[in-house]
Amino acid sequence: MFGTSGIRGEIGESVTCDLALDVGRALASEGYQNVVVGRDARESGRMLADAATAGLRECGADAIRVGEAATPTVARSVEWRDADAGLVVTASHNPPQDNGLKLWNPSGQAFDEAQRETISARVRDQNFDLASWDDLGEATRWDGATDRHAEALVRAAGSGDRAIVVDAGNGVGGVTADALRNLGHDVQTLNARPDGSFPARPSEPTAENCATLCEVVAATDADLGIAHDGDADRMRAVTATGEFVSGDLLLAAFAREAANPGDRVAVPVDTSLAVADLLETQGVSVERTRVGDVYVAEAATDSGVSFGGEPSGAWIWPDETLCPDGPLAACRLAELVSRRGPLGDLVAEIETYPLRRGSVETERKAEKMERVRERVTSEYDDVDTRDGVRVEVNDGWFLIRASGTEPIVRVTAEARRSRRADALFADARRMVESN
Repeated sequence: MFGTSGIRGEIGESVTCDLALDVGRALASEGYQNVVVGRDARESGRMLADAATAGLRECGADAIRVGEAATPTVARSVEWRDADAGLVVTASHNPPQDNGLKLWNPSGQAFDEAQRETISARVRDQNFDLASWDDLGEATRWDGATDRHAEALVRAAGSGDRAIVVDAGNGVGGVTADALRNLGHDVQTLNARPDGSFPARPSEPTAENCATLCEVVAATDADLGIAHDGDADRMRAVTATGEFVSGDLLLAAFAREAANPGDRVAVPVDTSLAVADLLETQGVSVERTRVGDVYVAEAATDSGVSFGGEPSGAWIWPDETLCPDGPLAACRLAELVSRRGPLGDLVAEIETYPLRRGSVETERKAEKMERVRERVTSEYDDVDTRDGVRVEVNDGWFLIRASGTEPIVRVTAEARRSRRADALFADARRMVESN
């Protein structure tokens, strides 16, 4: 029922009000008696949040409703309101016909695998502890969540005077613009009006989808461009010249700033070698995890891990919260640019290697991955199967793994020479397509 990023799927198919009702019932039945409930801008989120709230109350739990808010706003509100859990109705960067639910702990960490399984089991078995008529839970409204988040962002980042363009992608990331203005920056917004049909651009902040942001930044005196996905857990960036910065370079820049000698940085198995090579020069090591912010967050619970990030745009500072906080990333990047100069110059200092990423569509991910795993383990010696199949060779690596949210198998390859990267990627892709 749960993928790596919670429950996601098409409305009326895999995601229904019945499911949301049952997840609420399951949470309350597991003893989560005070739950913060929020949603992104998708119209279907209204009914799903209502259904989840009904399920919570039916089993005796209280719901604290924050309405339309960024996912990190809801996740961080769990601690602020002394609640037991958070429930966000969102499909994050997925298309508008999708929606979903994601669950949060007071630390800001998403529910881990064991917690997700207990909820799934109750839903599968329809095992709920319904309350008596005189012991139902209550629903209250808290309108201060976004303001509280903005205040936390201002405390967590230094001030500056940069000109910044924020593309909210018609999502719920408006808190970023508010916080940046409060920090002293000159902020212009794009697609700031929340609209869950995402009329301006697809929700995921990729280079292709953020072409307008790149053009606006390049054509103005802006120092920096910021882009979010629909629920603002992700953040990507654009340099003053309109160049969309790769996730690996942004990860390296953040990690270099956050980590001290002897620290570790948590990164997923699909991260570029450039990150490890850069950090090694500072006496910092990388700890590789499964792909998914929940796994990066789990690693970041260790006191020796000072930062965690994913090239997709999820950034975690465990000294602040264990949830990916796109607005926090935006504010800390603005601070970095204010202190150390243009983002383009900062990422130009980082050596990069040829990296290839692609995917193969399939409706039978598990079967295909099993066949690929058998073939790869029989042909290569250095194989890591913690998340898909990752193969280390003497001059590079490749990774084959099933997406946790889409019907595709992702293929990634990197080497120190372009031809070798192409060859590794082609070989890995052929393994997927032929099995």
